[in-house]
Amino acid sequence: MSEVKQVEEGGDQAEDLAQERRRSKTMSRKEMARDLRRRRLTGQVDPEEADLLKQMDDTRPRTRADCVNGPRPCMFVSCKHNLYLDVNPETGSIKLNFPDKEIWELEHTCALDVAEKGGITLEEVGEIMNLTRERIRQVETRGLMKLREATEAEPPASARKP
Repeated sequence: MSEVKQVEEGGDQAEDLAQERRRSKTMSRKEMARDLRRRRLTGQVDPEEADLLKQMDDTRPRTRADCVNGPRPCMFVSCKHNLYLDVNPETGSIKLNFPDKEIWELEHTCALDVAEKGGITLEEVGEIMNLTRERIRQVETRGLMKLREATEAEPPASARKP
């Protein structure tokens, strides 16, 4: 009987963890285009919003040197290093990594800031990126394999001609 109770308690803990961490949400390019067309047809496109987006694009940092001492959390979600969302270059779909949070609620918003800190565990990386420790380990292994393949494909520096 005590084993059954322990299993039930473990199940409750797993449910609490699932409720605590929300999965990422992906929006397709077609879905976003359809929504924009609907907003334009109904006159819901706000001119102030368009001006604000243009102003943000003009002030957006272009290099790491532009943003290294910038305000945090970084509000430039269009930056490829921002952790709030990911854009698939092949399909144009957008994946919201933290659908239950706003950008200013995130502790870390820039992958480069996290990389500069260095020396963190898989659990910490998983928490920052809203992924499990196992998925982070898989991504790390795949990245190291790609680096190995890239370095093996290049001839050694001594064999290169000047």
